[in-house]
Amino acid sequence: MTTEPLSAEDAKLVMLARGARGRVGVARGAAVRDETGRTYSAADVTLPSLEISALQLAVAQAVAAGARGAEAAVVVGDEPADDDGRRALADLGGPRVIVHLCAPDGTVVSTLTAGA
Repeated sequence: MTTEPLSAEDAKLVMLARGARGRVGVARGAAVRDETGRTYSAADVTLPSLEISALQLAVAQAVAAGARGAEAAVVVGDEPADDDGRRALADLGGPRVIVHLCAPDGTVVSTLTAGA
């Protein structure tokens, strides 16, 4: 999928994901926009008894808040790829949900779908 300029809504997701990553100082931050436009952001969590990616956690927050679908997501980090997170996003919103993978500065590295 080609990378085009981000919409204002997707640029907001980048800002939220960067903020989540920066607050915690972890490898990745993510943000998800649900079918109503609500947003959820999260950072990677690594504990002795729990490991969950930023995108998985953002999807879980959306589901816990009652989301029934997803419109888009962003993952920010040095290595933003997250296959498990994309599968969780596809479970919520379907395989065609757009996912922007971004460098730490917010530059879009690639854009793909949750089912790719």
